[in-house]
Amino acid sequence: MCIAIFMLTLDVTIVSVALAGIQDELDASLSALQWVVDGYTLPLAGGLLSAAVLGDRIGRRRIFVAGLVIFTVASLGCALAGTSATLIAARAVQGIGAAMLFGTALPLLGAAFPEAAQRARAVGVFGASYAAATAAGPLVGGVLVDGPGWRWIFLINVPLGLLTLLGCLLLEESRPDRAPRNDWGGAVLLSGALLVLLLALIRGNDDGWGSPLILGLFTAGAVLLAGFVQWERRVTDPMLSLRLFLRPAFAGVALQSFATAATLVAATYYLALHLQNVAGHSPLGTGLRVLPLTATALVAAPVTAALVRRTGTTPPLIGGLLLAGAGLLCMAFIDTDGSSAVLTVGFVLAGLGLGAGAAATAAAALAAVEPTEAGMATGTVNTMRQIGTSAGVAALGALMQAQARDNASAEIAGLGPAVPQDLLLSEIGAGLARHAGQYLPPGVRETAASIATSATGDAVGAVFLTAGVAALAAAALCALLLTRRTAAPSSSL
Repeated sequence: MCIAIFMLTLDVTIVSVALAGIQDELDASLSALQWVVDGYTLPLAGGLLSAAVLGDRIGRRRIFVAGLVIFTVASLGCALAGTSATLIAARAVQGIGAAMLFGTALPLLGAAFPEAAQRARAVGVFGASYAAATAAGPLVGGVLVDGPGWRWIFLINVPLGLLTLLGCLLLEESRPDRAPRNDWGGAVLLSGALLVLLLALIRGNDDGWGSPLILGLFTAGAVLLAGFVQWERRVTDPMLSLRLFLRPAFAGVALQSFATAATLVAATYYLALHLQNVAGHSPLGTGLRVLPLTATALVAAPVTAALVRRTGTTPPLIGGLLLAGAGLLCMAFIDTDGSSAVLTVGFVLAGLGLGAGAAATAAAALAAVEPTEAGMATGTVNTMRQIGTSAGVAALGALMQAQARDNASAEIAGLGPAVPQDLLLSEIGAGLARHAGQYLPPGVRETAASIATSATGDAVGAVFLTAGVAALAAAALCALLLTRRTAAPSSSL
């Protein structure tokens, strides 16, 4: 289980240091790069709970093995992609396989460790595996991209997938005595709502936030979300029980997972673009500069997992978000050289927060609900985490694109009418920074690159500032929820 979770979680963050290489080789726009990330996390978020129910009906081991095969084959497809559209499509198939793995992993783990103390230790190691993969992604990606190339961040999944497939021979089939019906209507409504909302966020700067298309997409997303809530209230076996969110403890855990992913995890993608396209570091150099974040999270996760039985889950959940927010605020002072001295303090704080929060999440979700709701609780928390990554990448990307264009527009206008200003601003908004304006004549090219570098650097600083403030606000709300007594569920849901 841990190898599989490490592999599929690694694929969320390992891509960060490869985005500049993908952008260069496949001539991908910023929106295409965002879909390389969200094309994976969106089907993972939308399909996770349905995969868990399907596992309950036809066998968790069967769904796990099928998901592993799909994930491994799709990884090979990603490695062989010749265009950004092909890569995005393969990433979407990867996400479907990942949903099948994530949706059945914890229930299989629970069946393998029926005794409470053993299960608690197993869940702690499981959470530590997630934290380790999240933190190790940039470093592993840097080694692979700087070595054999960016395609190897996907090819590495093939031997790992085959190894995990052999390990599946040791798994016993499991399913509950009563399997719920699969809520396909809820899955379609949730996935549709997320798709149109992310499309609106990603296309907003290009099409105009007040344009009929963007307003229509936001309206459609709101309608689909409202329809999803109404559907879940009435269906016999909902994919997501709204009653869970009436329990403050569970709502706090779900919010913590969402907020950490939407702020810290999502911001790392734009940090990687900054370190390569603005500061000019190699992918390996980028991974090495992120090493303090990686190492700190790797240490914090198992230490937290061991301490949770004494401290409870509330301190690491709240403290994790506070540390993540503080780390992001420190990163907001990043300079155009990507100086390690500026970033290290932020990385250490954020790494402590990431490791502590991830290690406590699974145990906190299980503690907040009845044993019969354990599968849905952990599945819902994991879904919130993937939704957070998708939403954070889209929202922070929209902010970075708008800020970079605004920062550069006046100076680009001063270069004269001979410069294709719209094209150059589009490249700056795409995060190309020092690589923008390569078609311009010497002298003008260097000036344009300098403007682009400065504008993009300031925009990335704004991304970290916004993410840090959002993380601290979420920490305050989590503290209110996690320290409240559980309210009695309302009969209206």
